[in-house]
Amino acid sequence: MAVHAHPDDESSKGAATMAMYVSQGIEVLVVSCTGGERGDVLNPRLKNDPAVLRDIVEFRRQEMARAVDILGVRHEWLGFVDSGLPEGDPLPPLPDGCFALQPLESAAAPLVRLVREFRPHVMTTYDENGGYPHPDHIMCHRISVEAFEAAGDPDRYQGHGNTPWQPLKLYYHQTFTKAKIMTFHEALLASGQESPFAEWIDGRDDWPQRQITTRIDAAEYFDIADLALLAHATQVDPEGVWFRISLADRKRLWPTEDYELARSLVESGAPENDLFAGVREHAGLVH
Repeated sequence: MAVHAHPDDESSKGAATMAMYVSQGIEVLVVSCTGGERGDVLNPRLKNDPAVLRDIVEFRRQEMARAVDILGVRHEWLGFVDSGLPEGDPLPPLPDGCFALQPLESAAAPLVRLVREFRPHVMTTYDENGGYPHPDHIMCHRISVEAFEAAGDPDRYQGHGNTPWQPLKLYYHQTFTKAKIMTFHEALLASGQESPFAEWIDGRDDWPQRQITTRIDAAEYFDIADLALLAHATQVDPEGVWFRISLADRKRLWPTEDYELARSLVESGAPENDLFAGVREHAGLVH
């Protein structure tokens, strides 16, 4: 079960990993906490598209459906409203009723229900910083940890799902690490190209340093991840930052998707190359 804040997050974080596991016959469920209602249109080709302007919510739902089909995963909406990314100094208050302002138990309850229904062995989400400090990403982290810890307890969240279920491992995506961005940045400069990552790097001395425990060699599925990401046409410029490095170069320079093991109820050893390390033997799963 991959828990994400907005539609498109599932295709930019861990998509190749999911496609790889789907190819192995493992059932994967993507959970989107919000509908991305307050997301900006980031693709200049669609800025003034009448269909987008008329109903961005429905447009993004259709984008998500295409991405789900490409990845071969199942999908559920939690149904919360996007909080938006506050900007300015001081930051404006978050809008009433948005996801990030929900009480923790109210926000986690539908996720607990899904955990009890889907019965995942492994969950993925964001770290406590949200991967980046978007309020929805941080709330996504909070409810994912809450659901991981509570879904197996029959005394908690009574009435939300039937039989309690305890997942065995919880991972945080570590997608935009300093080492990865620096590798791409330096490769572009070495080839005589301008790097779009320069602004990220210049003057940044507070880059969070996380422990990478698990590297999934998913390069074979990067093309599927690209197609899924491009399905979110309002959010992705095909000529933007993430496509400045060719597919072949990305496979060569950084062939893994990386994770931090945050919780585990099984012994798996470290470093890992499989999110199901220790789980396959415990649950009788096979490749």
